[in-house]
Amino acid sequence: MKLKKKPKRILITISVLLVIAISVFAIYKIFLSKEQVKETKILHTIDKYGYNLKDSKSEKYKKMFYGLEKILKKDPVDEEKYVKKITEMFIYDFYTLNDKTAKTDVGGTDFIYSEILDNFLENAEDTFYKYVESNIYNQRKQKLPTVDKITIESCEETSFAYKEETDEKAYEVKVSWTYTDDSYKDYQNEATLIFIHNDIRLDLVELK
Repeated sequence: MKLKKKPKRILITISVLLVIAISVFAIYKIFLSKEQVKETKILHTIDKYGYNLKDSKSEKYKKMFYGLEKILKKDPVDEEKYVKKITEMFIYDFYTLNDKTAKTDVGGTDFIYSEILDNFLENAEDTFYKYVESNIYNQRKQKLPTVDKITIESCEETSFAYKEETDEKAYEVKVSWTYTDDSYKDYQNEATLIFIHNDIRLDLVELK
């Protein structure tokens, strides 16, 4: 009698395991569909200069981007307005952490001189971005700063030597800013930026 019951028990066990497996798979699929990472898209590009506007940027940044485009469409381009605008955009994008998805999502890279970009990213990830928690699934509870008001303190031409070349008409821009929340008042809130000419572009080569 006991021998006859074994096949039935095995069949029941297999059925139970099958139901469990199907349930786990279904739950996993539902969870995965909810947790899909949103792909970043390029909304607009200033082709001649290589500046890209991503859909993940805030409305404030988008407004600055289109303001930059208007400046660059003028002939000739007013370089002082140009360098002031990209200073504002860099400060806002780099020092605003609240909209970043991870420590590797460093802002302001559109304005960095390409030859120092790798070093810039490494330094940023080891310092200001070091403790930014991942938010690729939009579940982060960490509070992070957002830049508010940006003030250009001064903008002057200067001489800047890089490798074997010297830009006699580089720009030194001194800038200060505030954050939307007073709890970040001890964060960096002023800097000096050096921009050099790179063909028709002005690129950031030094941040201090």
